[in-house]
Amino acid sequence: MLKILKLAARNLARYWRRTLLTAGLIILGIVAVLLFVSVSGSFKGVIVGQITDSMIGHLQVHRKGYVASIDNLPLNLNMKPAQIEKVEQALGGMKDITAWSPRLKLGAMFSNFTETTNIRLNGVIPEREAATVPLLPQRLVQGSAANGLIERGKMLVPEILAKGMKLKVGDTVVLVATNLDGSVNGKTFVVQGVLGDVTGPGGRDGYIHLDDARELLRMTQPEVSEIAIRLKNPKRLDRAKTELEQALSGIRNPQDQPALEVHTWEGLSPFANIARMIDLLDVFIRVMLVGIVLISVMNVMMMAVYERIREIGTISAIGTPPRRILGLFLTEGLLLGLLGALIGTLLSLGLVFVLNFWPLHFNFARQVIQLAPSIALADILLIDAIVVAVAVAASLQPAWKAARMDPIEALRHV
Repeated sequence: MLKILKLAARNLARYWRRTLLTAGLIILGIVAVLLFVSVSGSFKGVIVGQITDSMIGHLQVHRKGYVASIDNLPLNLNMKPAQIEKVEQALGGMKDITAWSPRLKLGAMFSNFTETTNIRLNGVIPEREAATVPLLPQRLVQGSAANGLIERGKMLVPEILAKGMKLKVGDTVVLVATNLDGSVNGKTFVVQGVLGDVTGPGGRDGYIHLDDARELLRMTQPEVSEIAIRLKNPKRLDRAKTELEQALSGIRNPQDQPALEVHTWEGLSPFANIARMIDLLDVFIRVMLVGIVLISVMNVMMMAVYERIREIGTISAIGTPPRRILGLFLTEGLLLGLLGALIGTLLSLGLVFVLNFWPLHFNFARQVIQLAPSIALADILLIDAIVVAVAVAASLQPAWKAARMDPIEALRHV
């Protein structure tokens, strides 16, 4: 085997121009794939982090049917105190969960005493909301996150409404809401801060204290619309969802069906579709890499067989068995794949280091986002393994042709 390796390496060195050209194509493909995987993965992670950490959370628990009619913010589908208690007991027993925040969502009329418009509101417990979505305070473009996020009697106003109604911090506004039995109640608030927009549901919501929301709706018992959940490790999203669903399966409605539903951020944010498109592009790029390697290696090996017909006939005539000739050409393909994979990986790691040293920046929702590309070891090993395997597979047909060549006919070749 060692002799075959030496002979294959010598043959590649003898035709060094062709070897460099083929290895260059493989290197180009590997660099393109690894850079795309690292940059797109960083972009996806940053944007998902902005969405989950500034408004949605990683998971949410709702009463069954609430999400299907969430545009109407139905008060009749709020979770009751007994259900809330059972959910919090289940969450307290899960190791993957680091924080959760009960929310009361409602629609209201919003007025500065001159103009009136509609607004979506989230009634929250400030310190728990800030722990569940830690980037929410950073969305403030005016004001401060006093009391952890918001104080009683004050509210955070979405920027689009603040601009349209020319509001500033310290202004007094009034909220008018209709409760479940149809009665109307109003309450004045002071603008504590203005929130910048974020793409997705909740990006234009206002925030008030949970007790203020219940007072505005004249609730007789402490109901909530949803419970947002933050995980220690977002990569365990599916496992945490399954575990929580099992823990809540004992909470049944009068029809003996599960009374509560668990939703991931992917089911609540339209960005999940973009994330899936990024994953699909990743697959397409890898398929392109396979095509580049397959075509380039197969081409160089077919040319090698054609140009070395008399050489193949000579080594066959002196007694070299067909399996050794087959192994020789397969080894040349293997070495081409290994050479391209090694250089391509090293070059990719160098470029990723450069991109981290001089990072890429872009604006997202008035925040400057910095990409920090990285390549997982699993991605490197998988892509390199694909390259080497395809290089060997591409060498198989030319190698088979060389091994089955008639030595007499080969020696007559001009």
